[in-house]
Parts: sequence; C-alpha cells; structure tokens
Amino acid sequence: MPMPKSPSSKQGGLFNRLIGSELIRRVLKNSGYLFSATGIAAALSMVQSILVARLLGVTDFGILGTITLFTSVINKFASFRMSELVVKYVGQFTVEGDETRAAAVFKSAALLETVTSLFAFGLIWLLAPLGAQYFAKDTSTTYWFVLYGLIVLANFMIESSTGLMQIFDRYKVIASITVGQSLVTLGLIAIIYLNGGGLYEVVLAYMAGKISGAFASAVAAFILAADNWGKTWWTAPIGLLRDRTRELVRFAVSTNISATINLVNKDGEILWVSALTGPTQAGYYKLALSLANLIQLPVSPLPQATYPELSREVAEKNWGNMRYILRQGSIMAFSYSLLAGIFLLIFGKPLISFFYTPEFLPSYPALLILMVGLLVANTFYWNRISLLSLGLADYPAKVNSIAAVLKAIGIFTIVPIYGYMGSAALLSGFYIFSVSLNARKTFQELRLRGSITS
Repeated sequence: MPMPKSPSSKQGGLFNRLIGSELIRRVLKNSGYLFSATGIAAALSMVQSILVARLLGVTDFGILGTITLFTSVINKFASFRMSELVVKYVGQFTVEGDETRAAAVFKSAALLETVTSLFAFGLIWLLAPLGAQYFAKDTSTTYWFVLYGLIVLANFMIESSTGLMQIFDRYKVIASITVGQSLVTLGLIAIIYLNGGGLYEVVLAYMAGKISGAFASAVAAFILAADNWGKTWWTAPIGLLRDRTRELVRFAVSTNISATINLVNKDGEILWVSALTGPTQAGYYKLALSLANLIQLPVSPLPQATYPELSREVAEKNWGNMRYILRQGSIMAFSYSLLAGIFLLIFGKPLISFFYTPEFLPSYPALLILMVGLLVANTFYWNRISLLSLGLADYPAKVNSIAAVLKAIGIFTIVPIYGYMGSAALLSGFYIFSVSLNARKTFQELRLRGSITS
C-alpha cells in the first residue's frame, strides 16, 4: 500500500493537511463515534457526579470511590486485556483470510475472560473485609464491596466483545452502548437524589448501569460473530491455534503484567490515598481526577480507534503509513490538550466552587499538577498500542515495572506527608517517564523495520 499523501498547503490549510489521508479520516471517523458517545457520557457523568457529591459530601464521596475502584483494581489484576489480544490476532487472521482461526481466537478469548471473571469475583469476596477496613475505614461497608463486585460477573466477556466490535468497525454500536449505560445510571441517580437516598442506593445505581452495558456488549458481539463467521462459529477448534499458542500466551501474559503493574502506577490512586490519609482526602483526589479526565475526552477514544489501524499496517508492513498516523495523531492531540489545559487553569476553581460547592475547592491544586502529566500522555496517546501492534507487548510491561518500583517508593514516602497532592505529583511523573520511553522505543523500532524492508 503506498504512503497516503496529504494535501499540500497550497491545496488547503493546516486542518486539511492534518486529515488529508484516508487512514487518518478513518481513525477520526471511528474515534468520532466514540468521542460523541464519550462526550455525551462524560456530560451525563458530570451531572451524575455533581448530584452524588452534593448528596454524599466529601467523605462518603471518597468511600464511594474506594468501593468502585476496589472492584476495578481486582478485576484488572485478573484481566488479560482480551480486547487487545482480539484486535491484534483476530485482525491478523482476518487480513490473512483465515476466518476459522479468527473465530477460534475470539472463542478462546471469551472463554478465558469468563474464567478470570469468576476468579476476580472470588477475590473480591475474600478481600472485601480488608477493603472496608483499610480503604473505606469502615468495616460496615464490607457488604457494599461484595455487592458492587457482582459487576465483574456481568462483565464476563466485555473485553472480548469490545475488541471484536473494534475489528469489524462497529464503533456506532460501542458508542450507543456507552451512552445507554450512562443514561441508565444518571436516571437512577436523579431519582435517588430527589428522594434523598444514600450511599447504598448510589452503589446499586452504579451497578445497574455497568451491568446493562456489559450484557448489551455481549449480545452485540455474538450477533457480530454469527454475521461474519456463520451461526456455528463457536465450534471453531481451539486446537487450530496450537502453533501460535506460545505467542498468544506471551502476548496475554505481557498485557496482564502491564495491567497488574498499573495498579501501582495509576489505577489504584484513590485506594492508596484513602489507605494512607483517609476517605476525605480520597474525596478531594477523586474529584481532581474526574476533572482532569475532561482533558482526555476527545483523546481517550483515539487509542481504541487507532489500534486496529496500526495492527493492519503492521500486518502489511506499511511502516510509512504507521509513522504518518502517529505523527498526525500527536499533533491533533497536543493542540486540543493544551487548549483544554489552559481552560481548566483559568476556570477550574470557579467551576468546582459553583457546581460541587466550596467544600471541594482543595481539589484544584491537585488538578493543576495532574494536567502536566496528562499533556504528555495525551500527546503520545499511542505510546502503548503502537508497541502492541508491533508485537512488543513485553516492552511497556518492563517500563511499567521500573516505574512501579519508583512509584511505590514515592507512595510510601511522599503520600503520607503530602497526601493527595503528593499522589498527583507522582502520577504526573509516571506519565512523563513511561510515555516518553515507550514513544522513543516505537520510533526506534519503526526506523529499524523501515530500513530492513526498504
């Protein structure tokens, strides 16, 4: 495939040069579906967050964060990120025209994900008393930890389903499910708010939204698999993958290691703050993280939309196309993130005071600290998926391992002293360190492979 040519400055302005490739337009179209859904979901989530924060107050808001994140962390610990494996290998076999093996990969991924979901719920049940004691600082919340943990059983194949929909460009379906799930949650939260409910009712509302989205994704994936591989796709023999077993296992284990290490690096932030400083500081930090995520709204769908395109280009050895996608994506992501960061810098404090009440204003300094790291992370949003598409899933795992050691030292030496502010600084540092190394490795690998095939 020849390198796509973007229009010159004589043919159009900067905007045309940025999107003057069919590859970029396809990435933007698919990410556009996801961004529309993410934007709507974020708006709904912000309203939901305002209602919940006003209803519960800072401390219970922090406890809610520990309950939901506790389940998420354990689920990620058990997860093998099946969406990434499905995108890479179902996509690869589809490009090669081997539909039976593509179906076998999806079947294997769904079965393994189901087993790990059962394992994850078992861990949640076992560890819930510790979560209530050390994170929520209230043993009476043990039941709530177990109750919310039921969502991992509903998510029995959420990752595999999402990966399959990505491969076959069903981004509209993903977007619809995302919005529908958010509407369910917000509707229930509004009812709870108007009726003066409490933490228990809020947990049930969060569960209802998550479970509805998970079942919708599973149904959509089964229909999609039948449409592409026939109604008997599930009979595809897993034994067909025997010659690739070692490669598949290595990829899955590497992504699991990365996810597990990230429990220290970024995914367990609120839990660490709550355990070392208490639920009130966790409440401040939860809001800071939520507002910082506003910067990522248009950027967050890009990895999901870009990864299948990068995997296709790697399968066809189109290194020039891959470099083009990465370069153009970074320019657009940086431009947006800088403007969004300036907006939050100027208006963040009055927004917090007006919508969340002045009680939450201590969140603002942490928000500013987080913005620094997120600017780097957003600009090179492809730093990890590019390495996955190149078959180097172990490299980001190694980088994350080094970062985890450094961050663990920081957590136990800095957070007890500086609280959630120190945690924000550590998270920004993690983004800068890991993203820079992964991006550098990607550029090195592309230069090497390009010189070999040229």
